Amino acid sequence: MIFLRLFWEFFKVGLFAVGGGLATLPFLYEIAAKTAWFDPAAIIDMIAVSESTPGPIGVNMATYTGFTIHGILGGLTATFGLVCPSVIICILVRMFIQKFKDSQNVQNIFAGLRPASMALITAAGIGVVTSCLVFPKLLLQGDISNGFHIKGMIFAVLLFVLMRKFKKHPVIYIALSAVVGIIIGF
Repeated sequence: MIFLRLFWEFFKVGLFAVGGGLATLPFLYEIAAKTAWFDPAAIIDMIAVSESTPGPIGVNMATYTGFTIHGILGGLTATFGLVCPSVIICILVRMFIQKFKDSQNVQNIFAGLRPASMALITAAGIGVVTSCLVFPKLLLQGDISNGFHIKGMIFAVLLFVLMRKFKKHPVIYIALSAVVGIIIGF
């Protein structure tokens, strides 16, 4: 039964998380709330593992979650559940586009999907920033000085500037972040 549930939960994620891996985050928070397979704090660890391993972040997160819940078979089940809708949709879209590729309505549909994708990714990004750099509990208690991860914010801005200026491979910034984390002891 756990395999069917894993497949179904990640099938829904794969079906509705338009825009890539980070767009899966709102769905993962929902799964955490519904299933207790992991807590919302573990999602940050999932992101770290998924970003530091090869492959698409959404697939890596599904594999990580499934493996954590039920080993290798759980990882395979969650991953298959996540990618199954994409495979089905790609086949159907290819058939549809071949038939209607010159239609203005098809072009308008794709133009309408772009803002939805951007909104999902933006919401996920804000959630990650809030989880990593802002501590709402402390802010609500009036502890402004400890409510923000100041070192983390400074380092995030510095990394952003370095990434924009030097445009090196992301692995370099991940490795740099790990070294800085060890030295500073975030």
